[in-house]
Amino acid sequence: MKLKAICTAVVMTTMLGASHAQAQEVVRLGNLKFAHYGAVSYIKEIAPKCGIKVEERVFAKGLDVMQAIIAGELDVGTTASEAAISGRAGGAPIYVVAGFAKGGAQLVSRADLKLKTVKDLKGKKVGVTRGGIQEVLLLAELQQNGLTVSDQPGKDVQLVFLAYADLNQALLGKQIDAMMQSEPQSSQAINKGFGTEILKPYDTPIGEPVRTMVMTEKFYKEKRPLAEKFMSCFVQATKTFIDNKAIAEKYVREVVFKGQITKDDFDDAIGNSPYSYDITPEHIQITTDVMVKTGVGRMSKPPVAKDWVKTDLLDAAKKSLGVK
Repeated sequence: MKLKAICTAVVMTTMLGASHAQAQEVVRLGNLKFAHYGAVSYIKEIAPKCGIKVEERVFAKGLDVMQAIIAGELDVGTTASEAAISGRAGGAPIYVVAGFAKGGAQLVSRADLKLKTVKDLKGKKVGVTRGGIQEVLLLAELQQNGLTVSDQPGKDVQLVFLAYADLNQALLGKQIDAMMQSEPQSSQAINKGFGTEILKPYDTPIGEPVRTMVMTEKFYKEKRPLAEKFMSCFVQATKTFIDNKAIAEKYVREVVFKGQITKDDFDDAIGNSPYSYDITPEHIQITTDVMVKTGVGRMSKPPVAKDWVKTDLLDAAKKSLGVK
């Protein structure tokens, strides 16, 4: 009798464990390592409270996230808008479902050159990451100021394509004269004294670029309850970071960057790339149009924003949580 009771207890424990594992459904998330991507990273910390498990993979750039989505390795990804647009144009089966930050770009000069305006870039080498929103913004700024560009000498401005992680070192080493960089790296260059701000590039038709959260069409359509839980978790994580700056700072500085950025770096970075929730088809369409005009992405058939920007999950999550 005692043995039977033990066996029954073991079976019950196994069933409960299996039930719990089933309840903790997994969402595969692709993310980038930037300060303004911190709230998205924080989702995995609170995911158990939302009844889900989030497996986060960190990529070097947004286009890598798109490749992983196309390969079927992710359910949700975070990128700047240009990577999402290029991905959709290239056949990635995705919807834009939220906007998690805005801004996040800065045109920075070598401190010793004292460049003050975009026009001062004539005859200079400017570093930027190929295919990123920073390239879109840089080309738009140069076009507005009547400057021609090439990645070879001979034009007004010579572009030097480097990874985000390599731009600061190139500026410090005087291999480039200026850079269009993300956050917190642009603020770090300024705070460490080897860079000075020329401008924050938000006077183009794009305005402040919104960072996009995308979902695969399959996840959005076929795993609706799980998608709803994930979106609720995103809104909760973002609200926590907006309402409690101390939590945001501690998490980004200690967990995401492992002590590599200072309080000033974080404050300046988020001052230029605040956390947010929202995205509109209009913003994505304008960004698409500017990409076509500047040639970034080289899309044969640019996607029409109203066909693939779906904010119903976000709207429902915000409403249920009382978030405006």
